[in-house]
Amino acid sequence: MAAGLSGVRGVRAVALGGSRARGAHRTDSDWDLGVYYRGGVDVAGLAALAEELTGAAVEVAGPGGWGPWVNGGAWLTVDGVRIDWILRDLDRVESVWADCREGRYEVGVQAGHPLGFWSPAYAGEVALCRVLADPAGELAALRAQTGTYPEPLRKALVDAAWEAEFSVAVAAKSAGARAGAGDPLHVSLCLSRAFGILAQSLHAHQRMWLLNEKGALTGAATLPAAPPDFAARVAGALRGLDASAVAAAGALVREVRGRLV
Repeated sequence: MAAGLSGVRGVRAVALGGSRARGAHRTDSDWDLGVYYRGGVDVAGLAALAEELTGAAVEVAGPGGWGPWVNGGAWLTVDGVRIDWILRDLDRVESVWADCREGRYEVGVQAGHPLGFWSPAYAGEVALCRVLADPAGELAALRAQTGTYPEPLRKALVDAAWEAEFSVAVAAKSAGARAGAGDPLHVSLCLSRAFGILAQSLHAHQRMWLLNEKGALTGAATLPAAPPDFAARVAGALRGLDASAVAAAGALVREVRGRLV
């Protein structure tokens, strides 16, 4: 499949990503293929290849079809196996990597990413992928670079933990003094944002790439700077969503920030 994809006009490289690339997959996990292109990609060519592989018409979302960051791609089922094609603009990935080396990042609104898409994920995807097809060696060269976590990015993401404390303070204004008297949607959004930021900061502190929210709490809880009961305390605060839960979240945020030194 990677060989077929690399023959589509515009495609420069194909990589295996996700849990299967990291060896953290389950038997039922999808196969994620990153399809890296430059200057646009032949969407009709991708659709033709998908139909050839599946025996049925497949809807392929071109660049921008799935939003500004996830970009586009297709969902396939081949012989009962789920396979995702995920488009990536290689020029943009390289630009984001240049920003990462300078300690700059963005958090963009993106469908499927309730806490936003953190731009360093582009570099992390390359660092953690398995290159399957790369005729000009472009992705392999970038992968070699991203193997070293940039210290300026580490500092920027660790420093971002200030916003977690700010989000908890905002949540306190909506929690309400009595059970059932607050605004649970706003509180849950604020606390989720706070804990998502802590997960980013904890991973960066350990010089580890964090690609998305899925599994972020479990991963963060295993890191040396996280309190031993980190995951349980996060879960407790998200179940409560009242004034006491917000207070507990605030204590957890302050404790983690104190460890990020």
